[in-house]
Amino acid sequence: MGEYSKALSFYEKALEIFEKNLPPNHPDLASSYNNIGGVYHNMGEHSKALSFYEKALQIEQKSLPSNHPHVTSSYNNIGMVYHNMGEYSKALSFYEKALEIFEKTLSPNHPSLANSYNNIGTVYGDMGEYSKALSFCDKALEIRQKTLPRNHPLSANSYNNIGIMYDKIGQYSKALSFYEKALEIRQKTLPSNHPDLAASYNNI
Repeated sequence: MGEYSKALSFYEKALEIFEKNLPPNHPDLASSYNNIGGVYHNMGEHSKALSFYEKALQIEQKSLPSNHPHVTSSYNNIGMVYHNMGEYSKALSFYEKALEIFEKTLSPNHPSLANSYNNIGTVYGDMGEYSKALSFCDKALEIRQKTLPRNHPLSANSYNNIGIMYDKIGQYSKALSFYEKALEIRQKTLPSNHPDLAASYNNI
């Protein structure tokens, strides 16, 4: 609901109880740190988010198998914060750790793999390495086309990202084609005043 201070207050109450009653490396403590990190992330308080995500990861690395989904989730969370902070090489490092685990443990068309490829692709895009970005964004789209319903918002996200990359390298007709595919899905699936629709109109 976007009521972050209320969310934070309840998550902190839960954390207080966990810290009193659980051993310091208990997975529930890590989940609690992740929840609080998520709220700070949504509030744009990146350094606080990072601090809680790192605490969660420390516990998970001690208490869970190295390829556990919670560990990959933490790598992704930390990567996302670094990405938002503009620290692209650090973001890439954490996103690649998550991808490495996903490639070993998931089926080749798993949606989490697509998300991982998309994350890495967008970082390369922000770094100006557009051919690498396109390669990863294409992989994400390929999986999403196979596994998601035809007009899924994540597919629109993929079309939009690929459009951005073609736009950046001056291939405008290709960019337009992908932007229009993204817009078509967004017009069918989103409310008429949704920010993603505005982004699509703006890109075109």
